[in-house]
Amino acid sequence: MLNTDDDTFRRHFRLSKPQFTSLLNQLQERGIAKEHSQGLPPVPASKRVLMFLWYMANQNSFREMSDKFDVSPSSAHRIVLGVLAAVCTMGPTFISWPAAGERASSAAAFQRVCGLSGVIGAVDGCHVRVQRPAVRGGDYMNGRCFYSILLQAIVDERGRFLDVFAGPPGRVRDARMLRASSFYDTRQEMMGEYRLLGDSAYFDQGFPFIVACKPDDGALSEAEQQQNSRISRGRAIVDQALGRLKCRWRRLRDLQNTRLDAVVMVVLAACFLHNVCAEASEACPDHPHGCPREEDGNE
Repeated sequence: MLNTDDDTFRRHFRLSKPQFTSLLNQLQERGIAKEHSQGLPPVPASKRVLMFLWYMANQNSFREMSDKFDVSPSSAHRIVLGVLAAVCTMGPTFISWPAAGERASSAAAFQRVCGLSGVIGAVDGCHVRVQRPAVRGGDYMNGRCFYSILLQAIVDERGRFLDVFAGPPGRVRDARMLRASSFYDTRQEMMGEYRLLGDSAYFDQGFPFIVACKPDDGALSEAEQQQNSRISRGRAIVDQALGRLKCRWRRLRDLQNTRLDAVVMVVLAACFLHNVCAEASEACPDHPHGCPREEDGNE
């Protein structure tokens, strides 16, 4: 598979070959090169990382993956979970809050996009479909009538994730999820004088650091409509980022038959991988002009 041309490789594994090599090297530094195979030849680290990327980029079962990669289904399962665990220890490598100079640059970029000053990012939540959990399953039924966990994402002007929080049950509203996140506990230190853009779910919820759209009750003034329009232009970036996330890493489209702790790890790993691609400003190979977002928004 490593012998394919770069375009084919990227289409199958969602990373370019240089990005794959960089990820492989970082994972090997963290010890994934070590594997005990009970007398069988060990699976090379490069093959294990390719299997993990294939798992993240597709919705194949472990049985289907075992045929493709010539390993047993149990080995495929063990390998994917092993690499997943290693990737999830690397969060700060891929997602970090911007330094002072980067925040100033983001504020200038958002002002060019939407005409609002002091904005360094946009926040939103989305649903990730899961099977009904055995414990407190009803909590995971969302307003769109399917079971889900939630992902909260804050992105910069490039659609790169600055902060992510995953795991709340699907019935939780965006405002409540924000208050439960670690970002909320450190918001004053992280935001300073800057603000985020948000949709109407954050309006009048006691978030002075969020510029939110005012709910349209049919009686908005012209000034309020214009302000909503400016906010919407800026926060479109988070919509596009979440659409791109699920388009590239299609495992997130439906995480059936998976433990909730593993679901959260898969969601976080997809966010980390998203930023690997965002660093190179790469377009989705399937949607070069932007990935459509699923009907997965929260309230």
